[in-house]
Amino acid sequence: MAASAELPAQLKDQVQAAYRHYLEAKGYRPRYGQRLMIAEIVKGLVGGDESVVVVEAGTGTGKTVAYLLAALPTAKHFKKRLVLSTATVALQDQIIGKDLPDLAAHSGLEFTYALAKGRSRYLCLSKLDQLLSQDQQQEGLALYDDELALRLDGEQTRLLEELADAYVGGRWDGDRDSWRDEIAQENWQLLTTDHRQCSNRRCAHFSGCCFFKARESLDQADCIVANHDLVLADLALGGGAVLPDPEDTFYVFDEGHHLADKAVQHFSHRLRLRSSRSWLKQLSKTLARLAKDLPQAEALLRYYPPVTESIASAEELLPELLVLLEPLLPLEEDDREPVVQHSRFANGVVPEPISAQCARLRQPLRRVAVQLDSMVEVLKEALSEPLHGISRELAERWYPVLGRALSRAEAAYGLLQDYAEPAHRGTVPQARWLSRYPFQQGDDVELCSSPILAAETLQESLWNRCHGAVVTSATLTALGRFDHFQLCSGVPAGTRFASVPSPFDYASNGVLRLPRLEADPGHPEEHDRVVAEALDAFLDPKKGALVLFTSWRQLNRVRDRLGDVWRSRILAQGDLGKQEILKSHRQRIDSGQGSVIFGLASFAEGIDLPGDYLTQVVIAKIPFAVPGDPVESALHEWVREQGQDPFSAISVPLASVRLIQACGRLIRSESDSGEVMILDNRLKTRRYGRDLLAALPPFRVVAE
Repeated sequence: MAASAELPAQLKDQVQAAYRHYLEAKGYRPRYGQRLMIAEIVKGLVGGDESVVVVEAGTGTGKTVAYLLAALPTAKHFKKRLVLSTATVALQDQIIGKDLPDLAAHSGLEFTYALAKGRSRYLCLSKLDQLLSQDQQQEGLALYDDELALRLDGEQTRLLEELADAYVGGRWDGDRDSWRDEIAQENWQLLTTDHRQCSNRRCAHFSGCCFFKARESLDQADCIVANHDLVLADLALGGGAVLPDPEDTFYVFDEGHHLADKAVQHFSHRLRLRSSRSWLKQLSKTLARLAKDLPQAEALLRYYPPVTESIASAEELLPELLVLLEPLLPLEEDDREPVVQHSRFANGVVPEPISAQCARLRQPLRRVAVQLDSMVEVLKEALSEPLHGISRELAERWYPVLGRALSRAEAAYGLLQDYAEPAHRGTVPQARWLSRYPFQQGDDVELCSSPILAAETLQESLWNRCHGAVVTSATLTALGRFDHFQLCSGVPAGTRFASVPSPFDYASNGVLRLPRLEADPGHPEEHDRVVAEALDAFLDPKKGALVLFTSWRQLNRVRDRLGDVWRSRILAQGDLGKQEILKSHRQRIDSGQGSVIFGLASFAEGIDLPGDYLTQVVIAKIPFAVPGDPVESALHEWVREQGQDPFSAISVPLASVRLIQACGRLIRSESDSGEVMILDNRLKTRRYGRDLLAALPPFRVVAE
């Protein structure tokens, strides 16, 4: 544990007074875990050069109030901003709509706060204007996925007109999440933008821009509520693009167990070859229309011949790369899965012929990106001051078109650059693999690259730059230790770690049943049978239950084995959306019926069904990672090369975290009670099983 610097007396008094004021105003009693969490955070944030605090806070601790009471005064004391990041929209909405207003009203602390979202959550007025004003009889611009010419149907036109009317009338703020109905992604992607397509202050609609109006409130706010994706995107742009500079910021990452996985996904690269060739052909047509639309634009058209030449070179080289790759993904005749298979490169090392061809292909794509960037800059200049042959109107029309093309060209170049460079020994390797997907003209091959750990990326972009950070969640330890989290996240060696216990009486209110089964998960068909039999015997038809599986196969086969009466009570993931399942489940319980949810990993966390809504949780088997995932396989390979056992070092700790999350669905408040049943003999017969059990909440165990 890192040594703390001297705690400023003024800050200590302010935090204590705010907590006391809050408890008195709300009529609450102090909680030991909450007080401990406040103290650990404040001590850690003033701890010197490595002011990073990792706090596991059990359910019921009141961690949101704890980290706000600790971090808000600390950030203001050091004249820094506080960025509070969550993994889910639900928690983000709760904090901005409930927790922060409540704290401002009852703690005596004075602070301002604002909500931060990325551009993609806001309406782009320029795109809306273009879509509504374009002549539907003329050829549309290639603005969108697969660069297909746009055609709006009647329903889409009505939606756009309704959105425009509501925004102009002041009845809507342009935020996708505040619209009264869910806007389908295929419609919303027509209306939003990204940093490459946005012309910022040069846009004719800048004064009314939804995104920049929302962003104005961020400049003065003491506390900014964001999400992990936005924070990572901002860091990838160098920091300070949307959020404050990391050096001037204290961060709090709630639901922090998601941070490392989000970072891995954020910094991965993918490139589908046949669809890319199709896109390049469409890009040539798009640029030909640009040349026709702007025949006098000399400053722009001087890039037209070289960019089309570079596109043609890339088109010519792509099939040669496909010839090298397709033999690595042999197609099985009876395989009807959307993704036929993965083919992973051992240690992330790409064979020399493939690497060399990627190196050849990256050159024309790099030129495409450079030339498109130059064209975008010309259009940007024309947005400020009309250039010869380019009116402001035409610049506004073409700027997002070329901006989107530039973004795609840069992404393609990034993947090829990754494949062209040899993997360096001594550092954590990339996972590199191929996948096959169905495509219009035969199956497509996708090149993929991903970090296997986020540690180095987060060290460089976050931990080494921020003024201080707090990472908190109910599940940060694995097998009772922080080692796994530290490996994945790369938090500094001097990080302050603390585990704050839950106030719930698990032994009195919860039972953990471990029945003796006739079959193990190693025998899938027999295990399906005994799981179905156990459910039939254990579940109370009048109660609320959650049954968690690790695969679609077992979920469906167990459901098929149950009788008609049970099947009529089951709400299964895949049949309905997640929110619709939860809504129907609550309605059934409220009306006195029994209800059973069948779900996979997404139902093992973030589900809040207190009281009678959930009194029985069944876990079909230990939630080990699905074998065959390329990133997971590459991580195991690297761990093995470090002289460790990947099962013990990676698989078991990750299963521990997932098992704790699943069991955590049962007790959500001090008055909750119920039973958890785990249908896996390995918890009693394997050594790692006993370790997994020891890390679970201290339920009263009934082993048969």
